[in-house]
Amino acid sequence: MKNLILIGFMGAGKTTVGKLLAREKEMLFVDTDERIVSEQGREIPDLFSEKGEEYFRDLETDLLERMLEDTDQAVISVGGGMPVRERNRKLLRSLGLVVYLSATRQTILERVKNDGSRPMLSGGDLERKVEQLMREREALYRQTAHIDVRTDGRSVRQVLKIIGQETRKFG
Repeated sequence: MKNLILIGFMGAGKTTVGKLLAREKEMLFVDTDERIVSEQGREIPDLFSEKGEEYFRDLETDLLERMLEDTDQAVISVGGGMPVRERNRKLLRSLGLVVYLSATRQTILERVKNDGSRPMLSGGDLERKVEQLMREREALYRQTAHIDVRTDGRSVRQVLKIIGQETRKFG
């Protein structure tokens, strides 16, 4: 298997699951948001406020294109908005097996309510923003993913077990 890519809404568990999955499978772990922050020398909220969302989405697309050339045998956790662009959805599927970690709005709200590092949720009614973004992105996540794994009410170990079972079906 080339790469395992974890997509889903912020707070779905991509980073937590991804780190343990990479360790378990003895693969490299890559967090695309962390890589962008490292390359740009700026935090994501700063990039959003200084350059705008479109600039950040361009950085994501550029990173995916480079990863097609230089990333192999990795578990890749991507930002929640990366699959919004059609080009990114195609790149993600080309990069490897895409796993959508899904969760209910209530679960997401509980996980992100005290996290000020998420620019798409800053200012205003958090519950309304989460609901709107989830509604906008749900079909795009499903369109991109090869596998859908619910994380609600499951431990990280349970999620890993399901991912293991599902990925075996793809060889």
